[in-house]
Amino acid sequence: MALFDMPLSELKKYQGSSPCPADLDEFWAKALAELDDTGTDYELVEADFRAPGVLCYDLYFTGVGNARIHCKFLRPEKIEGKIPAIAMFHGYSGDCGGFFEKLPYAYAGYAVLALDVRGQAGKSDDTQVVSGNTLFGHVIRGLSTWNPNNLFFRNVYLDAAKTARILMAMDFVDETKVGAMGGSQGGALTLACAALEPRVARMAPNFPFLCDFKRIWNIDLCSGAYDEFAKYLRTQDPRHEHIDKFFGTLAYIDLANLTPRIRAKTKWFIGLMDNICPPSTQFAAYNHMTAEREMVIYPDFGHEGLPDCSEITFRFFEEMK
Repeated sequence: MALFDMPLSELKKYQGSSPCPADLDEFWAKALAELDDTGTDYELVEADFRAPGVLCYDLYFTGVGNARIHCKFLRPEKIEGKIPAIAMFHGYSGDCGGFFEKLPYAYAGYAVLALDVRGQAGKSDDTQVVSGNTLFGHVIRGLSTWNPNNLFFRNVYLDAAKTARILMAMDFVDETKVGAMGGSQGGALTLACAALEPRVARMAPNFPFLCDFKRIWNIDLCSGAYDEFAKYLRTQDPRHEHIDKFFGTLAYIDLANLTPRIRAKTKWFIGLMDNICPPSTQFAAYNHMTAEREMVIYPDFGHEGLPDCSEITFRFFEEMK
């Protein structure tokens, strides 16, 4: 058991440390109305990569803020009837990866749409104009105005929801059999996708990022992926005169506040030695869910590859058929 965090018995009861805004639902209703205005149109560009029996494309859509968002898209070449689909999300600072590792799902009969997060290592645009500190990370990007509409991840969460909407709008996809998956930031975007698009049927997040921000601060883990918290406060608020505004604004993108919206059947993977996305932050989000769910626990593992996780996830989505 990780010594820096709670015993498992306490984790299973923990409800989180971060505030929840009174107008959270209103905030996201307005954001989703903005997303509605972008529609579900997309552009397909045939990819250079080829695989027998699978069609591979670069897919582009317009996100909020008129950003051109890139994804990789695969589907079986021959389709009979309607098929299931999976939205895939990548880790912090990365990109959506190559076509090759997505082939098992395409060969198993799924349409696959993998998002490039705007402004990270892939091909998606970041159209956001912000003032203040933008050097140290995306979680605090746009924070200096104290307006949650300006937060970077507000727009990324909407992009994640739109990936599911695009899949559901494809005439060969069964909109009742769309799932979502990813690890770390990808796990966070899996949660966001299912929270903002409640038609998502199943989700499989691995050790999700962006949960219970104040807990991160309270246990002094503002390092690694959360290093930007410490750097922001040291440079922008060294006397913590605005600390309540800091956590109050971030609360709009804190996934511990969004998971009650999720309706998807869930298989959640966690390592109890994770000091990047600590178990307590994940349980804060998990414990607020009301959807059917299971936590798959690895007591001796941290923020790393988890044995058999891919196989368990694949079988989990196969049950969706």
